[in-house]
Amino acid sequence: MGRRTDGELDAWLGRHARRLEALTPGAPTEDLRPLGAALRDVRVVGLGEATHGTRELFRLKHRLVEFLVTELGFTALAMEAPAAAADAVDAYVRGGSGDGARALDGLGFWIWRTHELLDLVEWLRRWNRGRPPARQVGFTGIDVQQCGPSLVVLDALLREAAPGRIADLLDPLRPSATAAPGSRPDPEGRLLALAEELAALVAAVAPADTHALRHARLLRAAVDLVGRERRHRDPERTAWAVRDAYMAEAVDGLLADPAAKVVVWAHNSHVTQASWRGTWPTLGSRLRARYGEAYYALALLLGRGGFRARRTWPGPWTSPAPGPIAVHRLGRAPAGTVEARLLAAAPGDRLLDLRGAADAPPEVRRWLHDPQGVREFGALAPRWSHRFQRAPVVLGACYDGVALVAEGSASRPLERG
Repeated sequence: MGRRTDGELDAWLGRHARRLEALTPGAPTEDLRPLGAALRDVRVVGLGEATHGTRELFRLKHRLVEFLVTELGFTALAMEAPAAAADAVDAYVRGGSGDGARALDGLGFWIWRTHELLDLVEWLRRWNRGRPPARQVGFTGIDVQQCGPSLVVLDALLREAAPGRIADLLDPLRPSATAAPGSRPDPEGRLLALAEELAALVAAVAPADTHALRHARLLRAAVDLVGRERRHRDPERTAWAVRDAYMAEAVDGLLADPAAKVVVWAHNSHVTQASWRGTWPTLGSRLRARYGEAYYALALLLGRGGFRARRTWPGPWTSPAPGPIAVHRLGRAPAGTVEARLLAAAPGDRLLDLRGAADAPPEVRRWLHDPQGVREFGALAPRWSHRFQRAPVVLGACYDGVALVAEGSASRPLERG
């Protein structure tokens, strides 16, 4: 872009990238009101995050969840977390006994075992207190992996109704229930056939037990996910594509209630409305295809600062297993990234609604539809080279809005009791 284009783009961003007055949950919401207007007819909001380990990103998402619940009537929080284990968190936020930190620990994902997520869980519990069940905000896991609790439910049922089938039907499936996606390839579908037979058995011996039936379906999905290949000539058959398909299916289930309005909490790479780098459909692209503009994808970006992730070696070399959870640091956003452009035009924490860009000058629309770079990381990050890593993005195709946190710090892990 030439200087004239840069100036017009910066001027547009300066007017439309609204300052976030606070990242702290409970802060006044005047600065979020324009976003509320954009979400007037939206039923499902995807809240992304550039890292799974930045405190300020989590705090802003907590603040946005509060706003969506209290002022826009959203009814459910759907997390990128194991569905079977999330039942304990849902019971807690609905007023059940127990301990919020222990319920989060039970999810089995270290990324959510933080003070920031515990603060959100405790807020949901306070919000639900005194409200009838139909008006409470639920907590749902939409990931099908790590379904150890499903084994407990199904084992108890079979011990009573069909004890002779545990050894040949349930026991072979136990390793898949807690394995990582794509880690136990099952190209012939032998284990998947067993999982389907188990689901049919549960339906036959306990047709009215919706709890057991649900866990049989979750175990079947987990076995399918674990048995997929991580690389395949058809990208839609990989474990990663199937994982997003199951997560979208879970959100569909929540939205089957016409009164439901759902907040989806996941990584930017899941909530994006575009396919994964032009290959397989993401969670967000499936939701967009089904719900149209009733789905709103909001990416959260990080200008600079710290984040927690498991350490891996850089380059093509791989270690037998990821290293320890460590704090990684990002310096100033480099030129050419979305973060750098936003910070140059509108310093500080910002919120930009992209649905209002239809009438923007041609130079702005060109920037929104040209490939850009962003810095984002999941649960893993290379030890040294993460600072040079860029993910490709076309903002106008991927997201309806962008929130930028100018500077962040690592999330704070909960101590295990």
